[in-house]
Amino acid sequence: GSSNRRCVLDSSNSHFAYSQNPTIEFLFSIFWLEMMNNMEDEYIRRHHRHVLNDNQCSSSLVKRIRAPVNLVWSLVRRFDQPQRYKPFVSRCIVQGDLEIGSVREVNVRSGLPATTSKERLELLDDEEHIFGVKIVGGDHRLQNYSSIITVHPEVIDGRPGTIVIESFVVDIPDGNTKDETCFFVEALIRCNLKSLADVSERLAVQGHTEPIDRM
Repeated sequence: GSSNRRCVLDSSNSHFAYSQNPTIEFLFSIFWLEMMNNMEDEYIRRHHRHVLNDNQCSSSLVKRIRAPVNLVWSLVRRFDQPQRYKPFVSRCIVQGDLEIGSVREVNVRSGLPATTSKERLELLDDEEHIFGVKIVGGDHRLQNYSSIITVHPEVIDGRPGTIVIESFVVDIPDGNTKDETCFFVEALIRCNLKSLADVSERLAVQGHTEPIDRM
């Protein structure tokens, strides 16, 4: 089967005031939200379809960020520096050149049920803004975990903004339910996406509208 669970993390006002008439404004809001949902569904259908085994769970999370897409992507794409926005990462070491198939060793901050994670770069598309990672080792229970992040331009409150979608698939550990597993992973991703929004929006306010740097 494919992913069938989705979480929208916020409901930023993405539309413009259309009329002082409350009825027309309400109808326009419904139309706009429906259009946004259709766009998100299309992005998820195109980029975030995961084939699941019986013992796996999957989900997609959506986050809107008030910062230009190039700025957000410049943070997301840095396979060698996830700590730039991921609050649980204390250190990251990449062996060799940065390319598809590169592996990073990540040290995790205390407070999580893990200390290290070994992860492989699966996708890095600077044209379509697609970033994929698969966990291949570490002292944690996230077996056969892989995630895809896509970054899409959107107008938010009349300014250049970004929709970020992150999806994952992972084995359900023995002794845990599907819902428990999804809830745990979604909580981690929520923290990461909130931090990504905070860092991106702070940089945007400071005037960083172009990519900060490249690999």
